[in-house]
Amino acid sequence: MTQYQKHCALPGRLVMVGFGSIGQGVLPLILRHVDIKPQNITIVTADERGHGEADYYGIKFVKEPLTRDNYRAVLEPLLAKGDFLLNLSVDVSSMALVELCAEKGALYLDTCIEPWPGGYTDASVPPSLRSNYALREQALALRAKLGRDAPTAVLTHGANPGLVSHFVKQALLNIAEDTGRDAAAPSDRAGWAALAQELGVKVIHIAERDTQVSSIPKKRGEFVNTWSIDGFISEGCQPAEMGWGTHEATFPPDGIRHDFGCQAGIILNRPGVTQRVRTWTPMEGPFHGFLITHSESLSIPDFLSVKDADGNAVYRPTTHYAYHPCDDAVKSIHEFAGKNYVQQETQRLLMNEIIEGVDELGVLLAGHEKGAYWYGSQLSCAEARQLVEFNSATSLQVTVAALAGMIWAIENPDRGIVEAEDMDFQRCLDICTPYLGPVVGAYTDWTPLEGRNKLFPEDVDTSDPWQFKNIRVL
Repeated sequence: MTQYQKHCALPGRLVMVGFGSIGQGVLPLILRHVDIKPQNITIVTADERGHGEADYYGIKFVKEPLTRDNYRAVLEPLLAKGDFLLNLSVDVSSMALVELCAEKGALYLDTCIEPWPGGYTDASVPPSLRSNYALREQALALRAKLGRDAPTAVLTHGANPGLVSHFVKQALLNIAEDTGRDAAAPSDRAGWAALAQELGVKVIHIAERDTQVSSIPKKRGEFVNTWSIDGFISEGCQPAEMGWGTHEATFPPDGIRHDFGCQAGIILNRPGVTQRVRTWTPMEGPFHGFLITHSESLSIPDFLSVKDADGNAVYRPTTHYAYHPCDDAVKSIHEFAGKNYVQQETQRLLMNEIIEGVDELGVLLAGHEKGAYWYGSQLSCAEARQLVEFNSATSLQVTVAALAGMIWAIENPDRGIVEAEDMDFQRCLDICTPYLGPVVGAYTDWTPLEGRNKLFPEDVDTSDPWQFKNIRVL
């Protein structure tokens, strides 16, 4: 039997809230790399998915959907000082669980900031307040309330958001080294922001192309995806959202600035699943991705902002997700949007029926003197299956990042609420890299102006290829 390194011990209990594809995929990693007894783990989830896997490992499985009214009654008996709550659910308020963990002295991690049901789609609420920007500002306010020495609560630490923020730091160091600059890692936020400014990074795309293929094609009336369908639909119905850079000369006609918070981001007055952007990855080359809202689109540019004495940003990179899911998911989105965002009756999460493909996930840093640089993971489904059971390429990139965040939290138990940018990026990458397939960096001379104005005249800004005006697909 293969012997795996135990990175840390969790002497207390682990409560997993939600047990979909990510919960099922992370469990074997936890048992492999965290010293914890299976009898000290409890799964609390809304349905029967994964019950067989829990039984296989001898772990208690509680089918109990959490609501505003019952979450305390269900979870309080399961949590005490030194325990860990791993939240991988949908439609359960992250902030409610963070507060509960702080009261109990328990550690916490999630992969996105979730509201209670309706928080993403309540049409009576202005778009600005249905955004990840608003959810993040609520989390930052709670951080101030609880204090910086509260039990560690790691927010939004999956593949993206999460892992990609560590990719950004490594990519900045790689570009620095390749341009003859000091490649030592800065010691604080100001140092990272100064490095990005010195390099001249104007744009950061979280550029992802999923080429995984199923042996069973998508059918009419079916939503197919390689990761959480509920999660994808929820974030796809939120406004398209991004960090807004200081180099931008033209504000989008449908753009909305927020009248509260850090001012690092804006939204477009349309759902993310209806907005595409131009981007690039090494294996795919140029492609159109969906501008889906994600927390890293806000935390990264906020972290890398350089401000003057009056608090005004003098440097900030435009940052957003550019996501091309698997082809069956694109078909599903097309059908979903065509039905005015009414969810298909049937959902199918791809796992065993995937026959080939790669999830190419990384960050594209552009506008610097070497053009554009992509750094990230090129993990195939075949390799993911060889590495860890109950995983595909997409899920493993998320689950190993959740594992890394858990380990960091156990090693740093009194840091309060933190985001990926606040964590030790090298420690997290060291844990994740063995599970990411080829981790590569590649420069390109591609820009979003390539091939434009050939078939039809286009309104582009030729003075600066990296204007969002040029990146956006109209």
